[in-house]
Amino acid sequence: MVPRREPLDRERIVMAAVALADESGAEGVTMRAVARRVGVEAMSLYHHVRGREAMLDGMVDVVFAEIVLPEPTADWRDAMRARAVSAREALRRHPWAVGLMDSRRQPGPATLQHHDAVLGLLRAGGFSVAGAVHAFSAVDSYVYGFVLQEVSLPFSTPDELETVADEITAQMPVGLYPHLAEVMEEQVRGGTYAYADEFAIGLDLILGALEPDAW
Repeated sequence: MVPRREPLDRERIVMAAVALADESGAEGVTMRAVARRVGVEAMSLYHHVRGREAMLDGMVDVVFAEIVLPEPTADWRDAMRARAVSAREALRRHPWAVGLMDSRRQPGPATLQHHDAVLGLLRAGGFSVAGAVHAFSAVDSYVYGFVLQEVSLPFSTPDELETVADEITAQMPVGLYPHLAEVMEEQVRGGTYAYADEFAIGLDLILGALEPDAW
C-alpha cells in the first residue's frame, strides 16, 4: 500500500521554510530548497505561494505569531517589558529573522495584529500617536540590536567568554588599555558574567526613560 502523502498547502510550505532558515539562515531558503524539504518539485510551490518574497512574508509572520501580545488594559511598562522578553526569545529561536521583521511590504495577519496591539497598549497608556510610534521604535531598536549582537558574539557560555578574554588579554600591551583590562579582570574572570543579563538592565533603562507626555 502506497503511504498517503501529506497535503501540500501554504502553511506547510512556510513552516518548512522556517525550519530551513533555522538551520542555514534566510539565504538558504530558496524555492528549490523548500521543495526538496517537502518532497515536491519547485513548481508545485507556486500553486500556494507566489514566490520567495511571499514565502519570506509568511516566515516573518510565523515569528511575530510567537511573540506574546500585550493586553490593552495592562500596565504599559510591564506589558512592553514582557513583550520585549518574548520577542528576544523568538528571535533567539529564529536569528535569521532579526533583519527581516519590519522589512515586509506585504505583512501577514500576525504581523499586523502584533503592531496594532502594541500601538493600542501605548495609546491606552496615555501616549499620543507620535509618542506611541517613538516608544515602539525605541524598544524594538533595542531588542533587535541586542539580539543581533548577542547571536554574533564569539562565545555562548561563561567559560567560553573567559577563554576569549584570555586570548584578547594575551595580545594587549600591558598598561595600554587599562579600562578594558579592568573589565576583563573584574567582570569576566571567575565565570560569573553573562552578556544575556545586560538585556533586562538596558530594557529597564529604556522603559524607565519613556513617558507618555514626552511628545
